[in-house]
Amino acid sequence: MEKTKILQAGEIAKQVREFIEPKIKKGTPLLEIAELIENKIVELKGKPAFPTNLSINEIAAHYTPIVNDQTKAHGLLKIDFGVHVDGFISDTAFSVDLENSELNKKLIEASKTALENVLKKINKETRINEIGIEVEKTINKFGFNPIINLSGHGLEQYDLHAEITIPNHDDLDTTKIGTRLCAIEPFATNGNGKIHDGIESEIFALIDDKTPRSNTAREILNFIIEEYQQLPFCTRWLIKEFGSKALIGIRELNRNGNLHNFPQLVETTKGIVSQAEHTILIEDNEVIITTK
Repeated sequence: MEKTKILQAGEIAKQVREFIEPKIKKGTPLLEIAELIENKIVELKGKPAFPTNLSINEIAAHYTPIVNDQTKAHGLLKIDFGVHVDGFISDTAFSVDLENSELNKKLIEASKTALENVLKKINKETRINEIGIEVEKTINKFGFNPIINLSGHGLEQYDLHAEITIPNHDDLDTTKIGTRLCAIEPFATNGNGKIHDGIESEIFALIDDKTPRSNTAREILNFIIEEYQQLPFCTRWLIKEFGSKALIGIRELNRNGNLHNFPQLVETTKGIVSQAEHTILIEDNEVIITTK
């Protein structure tokens, strides 16, 4: 059953990716793109595993549109989304050049090729640092740097960043990756290859279920526990459910220590960032790319 749901989540992600790619044009509102993706996931009988990330240029991750967001697609746009079926997750990302820029196209090719090279070689005997070595070597050949403080990750039921960290450089970890579900996600940049925390995003996750004071905050907390468990969610999802009182509830839950906010992640030298990602299920005798 678990494998069936893992593969179902991957198939939904694949279909959503094929659906959305031709619809992404320069000038399209990011809010429209996010809602098309998330509505399609639901239409295909899945649920979003996290708010759609639509990060532009030097923002590597964690930009999701707010309600009434006016930002329009431009630059090098990274589209990162996830699907879950009863908590079993698929996570995938791709990048799009919306400026007809040779630099953007080359950056996109670098992260995409790095991912492809890893997927050709990986099996349960692969050592963790061998993945990072392959990513770094590939991206360096294009004349760019991998982002060394972003990484792939394990996936468990209702746990988007589980257990294992999969580096984009040689981290000297010679542990074998073994059999597991995980996401491989190289990031390439023409900057120095590091990110720092930027401004707060609209993305949150539950970290403590202690009871807040107000009825509004308690109602929203109960909804978060039931609907998302440990998975990330965003303000606009709660506003759809609760209207403007969601904002009051989120503020109180923040003050009460219930929530973690995911800051936007920005390349430290304002370098442009590309991303590619697939989810893989590593078994004893097979590696299944669930999102491809």
